[in-house]
Amino acid sequence: MFKPFDMTNEQTAIKTIYFSILGNTALAAIKWLTGYFGNSYALIADAIESTTDIFSSLLVLFGIKYSNRPADKNHPYGHGRAEPLITFLVVAFLVTSATIIAYESIQNIGTPHELPEPYTLLVLGVIIIWKEISYRLVIKRSKEINSSSLKADAWHHRSDALTSVAAFIGISIALIFGFESADDWAALFASVFILYNSYLIFRPALGEIMDEHLYDDVENSIREVAKKVNGIIDTEKCLIRKTGMKYHVDLHATVDANLSVREGHNIAHNLKDRLKMEMPEIADILIHIEPNE
Repeated sequence: MFKPFDMTNEQTAIKTIYFSILGNTALAAIKWLTGYFGNSYALIADAIESTTDIFSSLLVLFGIKYSNRPADKNHPYGHGRAEPLITFLVVAFLVTSATIIAYESIQNIGTPHELPEPYTLLVLGVIIIWKEISYRLVIKRSKEINSSSLKADAWHHRSDALTSVAAFIGISIALIFGFESADDWAALFASVFILYNSYLIFRPALGEIMDEHLYDDVENSIREVAKKVNGIIDTEKCLIRKTGMKYHVDLHATVDANLSVREGHNIAHNLKDRLKMEMPEIADILIHIEPNE
């Protein structure tokens, strides 16, 4: 079931993004310093991703604030589509960081360098735990308020945690077996995983832009509410499009064919009022009345 939409949803999203920005800023600084002084390119690669996460989180923050602007003359359906567009920009940041990491990793694999310092493993262990906690918190919030851009931000935390795991493994192999390139191979693996996560974030946002039907649970709830309204015999078509954190719905409802136009009109209004009352996540709903044959 969906959490009803209210103004606190936007506030929740904004607070969650601020949490991400502050966390990523602190972790990026720790990774840069530890990677540089600890001779670990895998950790520096991790720092690059955390740095891009800061900027992508700022984009998400802008997208959430903009997408929740009310409808106006030029945007009768509201500004919600800004959210998946911002998600595309976030994916672009991820792909760019993955490309940079991969290029630098390949360059470093064939270049002799010092082994990483053992204390880098301790730092990575703490980072992995923190980023996984951050992922679980943000993904929970994204599901509660139906935010695709917040989900993208959550996957930033998960990809960061997994690149840190790759760095941890690479540094461990380098220290145990004296194979200094293991650190660089770990960074290269991390870049591939970041690209894979980019696709996982991109795909649902594309579906939202293309009005792909992804909302069976919302449709089922609409049909259940409609059955409670006097005069509604059944429902037929139910088309749903998501804009930001809300939905626009086209619904065909069946009524007695012998009713007057005014009676059918009143039933449609009663149905619309009931749906918007019980499902505040619906921004607007257009109801077409069908006669029961």
